[in-house]
Amino acid sequence: MKQVITLVLITLLSTTVMAQNVYDFTVKDRKGNDVSLAEYKGKVLLIVNTATRCGFTPQYEELEALYKAYKDRGLEILDFPCNQFGQQAPGTEDEIHEFCQLNYGTEFPQFRKIEVNGENESPLFTYLKAQKGFAGFDLNHKIGKLLHDMMLKADADYASKPDIKWNFTKFLVNQQGEVIARYEPTHDIKSIEADIQALLK
Repeated sequence: MKQVITLVLITLLSTTVMAQNVYDFTVKDRKGNDVSLAEYKGKVLLIVNTATRCGFTPQYEELEALYKAYKDRGLEILDFPCNQFGQQAPGTEDEIHEFCQLNYGTEFPQFRKIEVNGENESPLFTYLKAQKGFAGFDLNHKIGKLLHDMMLKADADYASKPDIKWNFTKFLVNQQGEVIARYEPTHDIKSIEADIQALLK
């Protein structure tokens, strides 16, 4: 049994290491169907791990506004619910989807709930973290200082590690499938919008 588990882990790690860009990954949609990210070739992608009961949950509204403004120019926002941080994404995929539609009118693609850290983490997020490490919290943000103090108390060296720190961490991917930026949840959406605009020119 241990040999089988080891083989599976080696296979996953090999896939992640060999990946040239995000198009090499296949993920599950919220119904459990396989989706190759190669379907998004030529698009600008904003990949986000989300939660429905988080202090950052209202960012869904800002994300939807970005999507409406730029989807016709080639932006896609890929939403991956994650329950690893404070258990703030409870419920089934359908319940999460209904919540987002009813409260924020979201239309961008939402995928199956995943883990973004640890032994069961999504290979996609293993790759994303390898491309862009922790970008730092905005300590002027009302939640930024709280998160910083909480992380520092748990691990004095937390800022040097690439793991996902909290809900609504975002990765910006260009039209060639390359990860060009990581934004922590305290990052200003307007700044992200400017980076998206630059890619869409």
